Amino acid sequence: MTRILIIEDEPNMRMGLRDNLEFEGYEVDIAVDGEEGLTSALGKKFDLILLDVMLPKISGFEVCKQVRAKGVTTPIILITAKGEEIDKVLGLELGADDYVTKPFSLRELIARIKAVLRRGGAERESEENLVIGQLSVNFRTYSASINDAEVQMSHKEYEILKFLWHNKNSTVSRDTLLNEIWGYEENPTTRTVDNFIMRLRQKIETDPNHPKFILTVHGIGYKLVMA
Repeated sequence: MTRILIIEDEPNMRMGLRDNLEFEGYEVDIAVDGEEGLTSALGKKFDLILLDVMLPKISGFEVCKQVRAKGVTTPIILITAKGEEIDKVLGLELGADDYVTKPFSLRELIARIKAVLRRGGAERESEENLVIGQLSVNFRTYSASINDAEVQMSHKEYEILKFLWHNKNSTVSRDTLLNEIWGYEENPTTRTVDNFIMRLRQKIETDPNHPKFILTVHGIGYKLVMA
């Protein structure tokens, strides 16, 4: 069953959305503020997030930003009472997939949810078998191959490559990789990141000494370049 997270502080709106979405056949979780919503979005798996922009504790924009920074690709539809174009543009730039402006009709919202879920499903299906350079990789099954020959990769290598993929064509700093992949409880160094990148290049690049896909951004980190 498709699972939707509603992050909305206004009780009547929250309950109305939950009741109608459950009537449509969706499984629904709710969060009453940005802090609770962020915890749920990062800790559980959802097919879609309905996210109010004006929330207590943490704004919807900040929730969206942090969710995307953690590599979570769950589709997000922003709900906003604001009609200014700058707010809509900001939401999309932070990683939202769509938005609806209050007041909206339930029919419009359901149509947008179905459209975003269709797009998200197609993207998840395409992600099951990605080709990055000479490496074919499946992040769902954690398997990889070159010319149909199995390639052994460590869990950390998969996680680094997946994080780079979710941030493709953007520079990711070494410190970000350290925090996201290893976390604060471990004590690796930036040299550790460099060593893992070197290993990934050996599997992805035709010529690892002259990479075309995982590029070094000097003084900062790395960028996965994909068309």
